[in-house]
Amino acid sequence: MPVNPNLELLQPYPFERLAALQSSVGRDPAYSPIALSMGEPRHAPPPHVVERLRDSLHELDRYPATRGIDELREAISDWLTRRFGLPPRSIDAERNVLPVNGTREALFSFTQCVASPKPERPYMAIPNPFYQIYEGATLLAGLQPAFYDAHTRDFASVSSNTWRRIQMLFVCSPGNPTGQVLDIGVLQYLLELAHRYDFVIASDECYSEIYFDEDQPPAGLLAAAAASGDTEYRRCMVFHSLSKRSNLPGLRSGFVAGDSSLIERFFKYRTYHGCAMGIPVQRASIAAWQDEAHVVENRALYRRKFTDALQLLQGELDVEHPEAGFYLWPRTPGDDVEFARDLYASKSVTVLPGQFLGRDTGQGNPGSGRIRMALVANPEECRTAIERVVEFLHNRSHNE
Repeated sequence: MPVNPNLELLQPYPFERLAALQSSVGRDPAYSPIALSMGEPRHAPPPHVVERLRDSLHELDRYPATRGIDELREAISDWLTRRFGLPPRSIDAERNVLPVNGTREALFSFTQCVASPKPERPYMAIPNPFYQIYEGATLLAGLQPAFYDAHTRDFASVSSNTWRRIQMLFVCSPGNPTGQVLDIGVLQYLLELAHRYDFVIASDECYSEIYFDEDQPPAGLLAAAAASGDTEYRRCMVFHSLSKRSNLPGLRSGFVAGDSSLIERFFKYRTYHGCAMGIPVQRASIAAWQDEAHVVENRALYRRKFTDALQLLQGELDVEHPEAGFYLWPRTPGDDVEFARDLYASKSVTVLPGQFLGRDTGQGNPGSGRIRMALVANPEECRTAIERVVEFLHNRSHNE
């Protein structure tokens, strides 16, 4: 039966590979399982947001509009202006903002909207290692991934011929899994390239609100554009979510913002795509975007967990404090897949092998020899998991 042949190009999702890896071994039942593998926030959702959702359920009796309600777009516009120091009224709630059902859905669908089957421009530029939606969306749009190293981010080494063949550049800052942040100078450089070679920048900023110095929040693409004098935000599209910021992954609420011409085209696409956000979710989202107190508390909890984890791992693993986000990205002594498998088997702690998040290049897989550890559980459980990792390392060293 006929199906999209590009489906055959998709590689198994990292968690499929992880499940297969774990099924190949048993685990010691003396230890309760602790997962540091998936980037799913486990902190409590803000009570006032949950209350707003519950109080709005009576609005399930009507279809939501694709553009969302005015109050939500205005709350998002106000938040963007405050958070990134944008010029007043440069983000128009009607023209520059569109609610979406989380960044995952939006990253995929926006790629389908932007992609054009031009043989002379077949590429989407993707960091490596990366969030798998970038690659899947690219392949299903009939285009090819053009990978760049997410660690070095050596954009200057990309040839002008390659830039000419790119339709869209994915950036993720703060990065998944590296935790690296693109500073405003790098973002401005990328904008210069986008204007010179006529491509779109899709900036995944879903981790932007998890950082460690309250006086130094990560920069964003819209702020870089405004600092360059472009308050039309040409060729810019940013993706934000309440999942990480507000511990609401199940709400499936986020937004895209940027170039009004791209917003209008994406709106047209989504009108047919049929994925408008339910009105009770919109009401709850307004309550979340208008409040920063719960976000500050959230960051403090992550700060505590990273301090504990890095103190325990000092001298045990080659690991650095990330610039932002909630992942540790340590090097492993030996193969990362074997490390993850044996850690699970002996200590019931699940981590994600780095090579599952990367792709092979001429220089190898940049995720190899690393693991991703998501410090998303409560502080006590995270501490227990890291203590088990240290025990595992000691036992492994002794056995060798």
